[in-house]
Amino acid sequence: MSTTPSLIPRSVLFGNPERTSPRLSPDGLRLSYLAPSEGVLNIWVKTIGQDDDRVVTKDRQTGIRTYFWADDNETILYMQDTDGDENWHVFAVNPKTLETRDLTPFEGARVGDLITDLNHPDEILVGLNKRDPQVFDMHRIRLSTGEETLEAENPGIYVGWLTDNEFRVRGAMAANAEGGFDLLVGKTPGADFEPFLSWSSEDSGGPHGFAPDGKSLYIEDSLASDTTELYQIDLDTGKKTTIANNAHVDVGPVITHPDLHHIQAVGFALHKLEWTIFDDTIRSDFAALEAIEDGELSIVSRDKADNTWLVAFASDTQPARYYAWDRNVRKAEFLFSARPELEQYELAPMKPVTVPARDGLELVSYLTTPADANGPLPLVLNVHGGPWARDEWGYDPEAQWFASRGYAVLQVNFRGSTGFGKKFLNAGNREWGAKMHDDLLDAVEWAVKEGIADRAKIAIYGGSYGGYAALVGAAFTPDIFCCAVDIVGPSNICTLIESIPPYWAPLMHQFRVKVGDIETERDFLESRSPLFKADEIRIPMLIAQGANDPRVKQAEAEQIVAALRSKGKEVDYLLFEDEGHGFSRPENRMAFYAEAEQFLARYMGGDAEPASDDESARLKVIKD
Repeated sequence: MSTTPSLIPRSVLFGNPERTSPRLSPDGLRLSYLAPSEGVLNIWVKTIGQDDDRVVTKDRQTGIRTYFWADDNETILYMQDTDGDENWHVFAVNPKTLETRDLTPFEGARVGDLITDLNHPDEILVGLNKRDPQVFDMHRIRLSTGEETLEAENPGIYVGWLTDNEFRVRGAMAANAEGGFDLLVGKTPGADFEPFLSWSSEDSGGPHGFAPDGKSLYIEDSLASDTTELYQIDLDTGKKTTIANNAHVDVGPVITHPDLHHIQAVGFALHKLEWTIFDDTIRSDFAALEAIEDGELSIVSRDKADNTWLVAFASDTQPARYYAWDRNVRKAEFLFSARPELEQYELAPMKPVTVPARDGLELVSYLTTPADANGPLPLVLNVHGGPWARDEWGYDPEAQWFASRGYAVLQVNFRGSTGFGKKFLNAGNREWGAKMHDDLLDAVEWAVKEGIADRAKIAIYGGSYGGYAALVGAAFTPDIFCCAVDIVGPSNICTLIESIPPYWAPLMHQFRVKVGDIETERDFLESRSPLFKADEIRIPMLIAQGANDPRVKQAEAEQIVAALRSKGKEVDYLLFEDEGHGFSRPENRMAFYAEAEQFLARYMGGDAEPASDDESARLKVIKD
């Protein structure tokens, strides 16, 4: 690895990975992975021990991102939409014959839940909103024939389905009028669903499936504590047995045995992911694997016999690296790095830091600075989306991109972020553009006082909610930031709510509690909307939008661009006609980052790699 910091090419950071997302066939004889073909990611398959790799899909547009082997050992399933419209279909491809079928060929419909079972290899259960765009009914699809039958109809309030260990639909999660959720369960197969557990808008909760006895459920919730706990509860008696909890952070990833259904391990991630092992049969596997590489370990695939695992190591200073682990001989074989070209560069460490908010909340954050940094630096405040999500430690291409160009990068888990308990989560209720934004300002002030950031050169950057935060930063606190980058961010909370996709309708109670009530509080929501303070914006802005975005419609970008331009204010606008909520097509992704890099260099003074001929040509098409 190089010891001299250098400008990492955008193509290395944001271009297609060389290979990624390996999966094992159920019989353990074949390995699949995603790799470029015709410029976009497609599924490749090889026989283990042979060099017979071949591409088995023919996507030519956005590339394939989500796929897995069906349990019949003969089919690979993958999800795809059209130009970012998020109307996901399930496709099946036979890796031997290359025959590809759309298993859900229903125009305008999308797939919700998709559930498989090892012991029902020819069937999948799929949530579909083809009957009513607002709700997802559960359908059973036979892979060998494509036959599709209605399994369970949604009465209009279900937002997710629960199956038992015999692959029967046994329950559902329903949105309730208080902005929370109810779990309804059939206590015996074929019985009517009955209310079993309920969570208010203040609590988090939901099932992790049936326990091996078939008479109890694994539940994660925060009813009895601030952070969520994982427990087993008897369907008849209601007796609870706690499995795992942590006083500082919610339950993270849960590993359940795919066939025997017992809990094997639970992860907790305050700053970094740490595993707690509950199954002694895998304890030595984890101990041996954790000695192979530094970084966070995860199991990404396992064969049906559970003899072979594919594992990934995630680190802040290298791309994902994948190994095959033979549990019988206890030997790990290195498979590949997702981005081997990146490994020749020195990457900047991502440092966990805790920033105090003005009211005493502690904000778990991540700071990335150039390896040769000295003195206060231009700072990019990179705000995560959601907002009901969180930033995590690990390799982040945007953090490395900014650091490579000479910027410090601060990523803040502001109030309302998930994973830090219900008090922290609910502290964000009705605080869009208010205390949630104050947290970001407090983090900036912390970075300035620590000598990390140059107060005169601070940019705010983000996508989705992070794009909204960038607009808020420009409109509400323009003296703090020297420029802003908004990617698919809403400018008017009212029009955002009024134009939500129909399948979000059952979740509207949650929006009323966490954001505001469009029916009774329009003035309040407008007061938190950057569009109505566009006159206050006096810093340069870059706004990027996908024309097919079903969540944050094109109008969200265009109305604030129009407002700014009517006042003669400086705004660069990129409209991607063939994208949705983000930029999936490689040519669009590269064009956006080329333009954003030049924009930041212009106002922040960092380094910039010139746009390539292809990037320049694409920018001519999408610039407005």
